[in-house]
Amino acid sequence: MNAQTTFITIPGPAGALELAIDRPALARPGGGVAVIAHPHPLFGGTLHNKVVQTLARACVQQGWEAVRFHFRGVGGSAGVHDHGVGEVDDLLAVVAARASGVPLVLAGFSFGGYVAAAAAARLWLQQPAHALCLIAPAASRFELPPLPEELQARTLVVHGEADDTVPLAAVLDWARPMGLPVTVVPGGEHFFHGRLPLLKSLTLRHLRALD
Repeated sequence: MNAQTTFITIPGPAGALELAIDRPALARPGGGVAVIAHPHPLFGGTLHNKVVQTLARACVQQGWEAVRFHFRGVGGSAGVHDHGVGEVDDLLAVVAARASGVPLVLAGFSFGGYVAAAAAARLWLQQPAHALCLIAPAASRFELPPLPEELQARTLVVHGEADDTVPLAAVLDWARPMGLPVTVVPGGEHFFHGRLPLLKSLTLRHLRALD
């Protein structure tokens, strides 16, 4: 993301996982780590994706250490794609290695949004997330879990009105039973072309409101 980005590897469930770490110039009181999941590996998704980098920049600006990582089989991460099952375990391994016992933000884009939501639900009793940011979560392709009621108030969901990869209706169908608000970007498509500054500002506003 910038010259200060540090790349490391950690042990993962299917072998080494490659991480990219960006640290804030001034950490928020109490510290904290944001773990950010990238879009679908079989469709070119990597930790270098522009939406993922935008989420990382917003987190760093608000004082969070931002950790992006490659799912199994992508970049320097070992293993093979596991259709969303093993990828949740990958994210949990990153949390255990980099964010154990500290305030945690979970975020993800598209496929990564599904993984972040699934991980947040699984972690809730042992390490509840301070915030959850789901950008165009892949609700039409994967079964997003219902979120604990307390987490719903800490969740940002952003979706493009004209998203033809994950239809807005699918995200609304998932969110409706929870009464979970969805922020709709008028005319926005799946990759938020031309809307990344807006996406960053929405993420910053959400993080600031919770701090």
